Amino acid sequence: MLQLGDKIKYLIILFLLFSCSKEEQILVPDFDGVKAFHYIEKQCEFGPRNPGSSGHKEFSIYLESFLKKYDQNLIVQEFEYTEPVTETIKEGKNFVVQFNKDAEYRLLLGAHWDTRSISDQDKNLENRKLPVLGANDGGSGTAVLMTLCDIFSQNNPPIGIDMVFFDAEDGGISYHPNTYALGSEFFAKNLPIQKPNFGIIVDMVADKQLNIPIERYSYNIAPDEVIKIWDLAEKLSLQAFEKKIGEEIYDDHVPLWEHAQIPTIDIIDFKYPNLFYNHWHTQQDTPENCSPKSLEQVGTLLVNYIYAEKHK
Repeated sequence: MLQLGDKIKYLIILFLLFSCSKEEQILVPDFDGVKAFHYIEKQCEFGPRNPGSSGHKEFSIYLESFLKKYDQNLIVQEFEYTEPVTETIKEGKNFVVQFNKDAEYRLLLGAHWDTRSISDQDKNLENRKLPVLGANDGGSGTAVLMTLCDIFSQNNPPIGIDMVFFDAEDGGISYHPNTYALGSEFFAKNLPIQKPNFGIIVDMVADKQLNIPIERYSYNIAPDEVIKIWDLAEKLSLQAFEKKIGEEIYDDHVPLWEHAQIPTIDIIDFKYPNLFYNHWHTQQDTPENCSPKSLEQVGTLLVNYIYAEKHK
């Protein structure tokens, strides 16, 4: 039989063990892929959002109103540029919404909200001058970030989040990569916020046959963080993520690194839907070719990375 002193010691040990396990318990919010898919559908209700179009203007008003619900000090970064693919002067807008503003460590989450002015990859020659609806290319990354806004507003993230909705990403000339990502280039050259420690771009992540290898530029820019993120995807059994280095893609992460030295990676499935068929930059980039389950895989990875991983 335990003596009174031994009983007290035993209870103290149990209390300490319980306290430690409670402190180590991390609650990670759920990411709702169906909700994110509805945000894709909502964007597509405005039609193509290529700069200069009515859809672009009307959705920018909607997006600004949406983001102000979460940050009354929303930053709207306006700029003028010449769109390479149409050689016309356009007006662009980047939106920056921040969460946990007092946090020392800051993560940039980015996606482009504009869509392409022409469907130059469409098999039907008559369609090639038509703008792209951009359910996946533009809509999916934006939908993931909008869903994360909802999550962060209810579950304060443990790190600082600088969420940037980039404009003027998709107006470049094919096979001339430096003509793309003009909104992120402007942002990087005119930082309206303190420089984030690290960045993640999300683009083209609603493909029904989602397959996300490691984008080559991303690995060159931040190899340790790339491995950490793809290891996490493996741990979470997120089958879309493939731990192999794929091709390089000039996306918004490149100007962020080149012009502002923000180490940034790209989560992207460039083959839409696969090697044999293509919906990218065509009239087939519609919600019917997108998947809530794919959005959920990407969103699940991001919330686990933000809430459960350690950041330096």
